[in-house]
Formats: sequence, C-alpha cells, structure tokens
Amino acid sequence: MNGGKVDGRERKNVSRDGLLRGKPIADIVVTHHARSRWVDRVETEKTGFHDITAFLWSKLKSNSIQPYYKNEQDVYLIDEDLVMVAEFVKMDTSESADEPEAYKMIVVTFLGRMSETMELRDLRSYYSWLRHSRRMTLIKNSRKRR
Repeated sequence: MNGGKVDGRERKNVSRDGLLRGKPIADIVVTHHARSRWVDRVETEKTGFHDITAFLWSKLKSNSIQPYYKNEQDVYLIDEDLVMVAEFVKMDTSESADEPEAYKMIVVTFLGRMSETMELRDLRSYYSWLRHSRRMTLIKNSRKRR
C-alpha cells in the first residue's frame, strides 16, 4: 500500500478487492473538502487521509457501503448511518488488455450521520426545503435593499 498526492488530494493505491454497485474499486481519493467535513461531522481523532481511506477500504471490503436510494449514483450510506457523496471515474488500464476495468472512487464530501442529523433521513425533501429557504432569504434581502 502506497500513498501519494494527486492534484492536491491524497490517494491510496490498493489491490482491487472492493466492489461497489458492481464496480471494482482500485483507488480511493479523498478530497480536501471531504476531509474537512470528516473532521467537522464524523471523527475528531483519526483525521488523516490515510485514516479515512483505511476506514473506507474496510467498509468497502465488508460490504457496509450501500446506495442511499435504490437508483442513486452519488450518495451512499456507510453502516446505514454515515452519508457520503462519491463520484466514480474509470481508470486507464490500457497497459494490459487482460485486466478488467477498474474505478477510482472520489469522495466528494461527508454529509454527516443520520443518527445525529435528522434531516439526512430524507435528503430529497431536505434539499428541497433548503433551496426554498435560501430562495426566500434572497427575496427578503433584495426587498430590504430597495
């Protein structure tokens, strides 16, 4: 297992053990934003990139990461509690035609734990409410300026 920095993000290369939604995961990249959200919302002691990727690999191998909604492609639940947003990028495996395609999982952010934040139990209605409240705040502020 080796690590390195790529475009300001820490990465960890590991064998293709993890499978998520039928995609073999060969690499996990944790963005700086995801790391800061991890510190704010998940864990205060084990906060390094290596700690986060080790946690994710263990959950991936134990099949503890599931889609938030049945047809959802970006939002995932870890241990039916921690909500994570991730994107997947197909890795270039042109060196060997025999190798199956592999994916890089890019962790965009951690939204928090459903057990601590009730709004995370229904993301669609929460974000709908959030957009509405922001829109109303903007309308109210524009009226004050006139």
